[in-house]
Amino acid sequence: MNVARQVVSFLSSRGLKLATAESCTAGQIASYLAEVPGSGACLDVGFVTYSPSGKAGFLGVQHATMQAHGLTSEAVAREMAEGALQQEASCADVAVANTGVADALPSDGPPPGTQCFAWAYRVRDGHIVTFTETRRFTGSRNEIRHHAARYALSRIEHYFNTLGSRR
Repeated sequence: MNVARQVVSFLSSRGLKLATAESCTAGQIASYLAEVPGSGACLDVGFVTYSPSGKAGFLGVQHATMQAHGLTSEAVAREMAEGALQQEASCADVAVANTGVADALPSDGPPPGTQCFAWAYRVRDGHIVTFTETRRFTGSRNEIRHHAARYALSRIEHYFNTLGSRR
C-alpha cells in the first residue's frame, strides 16, 4: 500500500481531518492524497503559501519568525502548521507543513534539498501539539519535492501515535 493510501486509511478510520500548509512542495502533499479514492473523507483544506506574504497573510506566520530563522526553518514550518489548524473555516484535527529549498541558488542559506516539516495535532483539551523535523534530500528539483511530500505524509501516523493519552 502506498503512503497516501495508508494516510487516507489511517485518518478516515479515526474520523480525522487533515489540513496541508505547503511551500516547497506546492500542493503535492494534498495532491497525493486527492489521488486516493475516499480522500474527501479526510482532506479538509490545503494552503500553498510560497511567498513570505502568503505565509503571513493566510497562515499567520510572524514576520519576526521568518526574519530570525529564515523561510527554510522548523520555526516557520511550525507556525504554518499551527496556522492551518487555527483557521476559522477549517475542520482539521491534523496539519502538515513543509517549507524548503529544492534547487541550488547562489546564497548563504540552507543547502539545496533542505526541507523543514511540522505536524500539528489538535488534542482533547483543544490545545495544539506540534512536532518538527529537518531533512535533506538529493536529486533534481522535482525529485526533492516528491521526496519531501512523501516524507511529510509518512510521518503523520508516527507523530499521532506519540501523542499517547493526550489524543
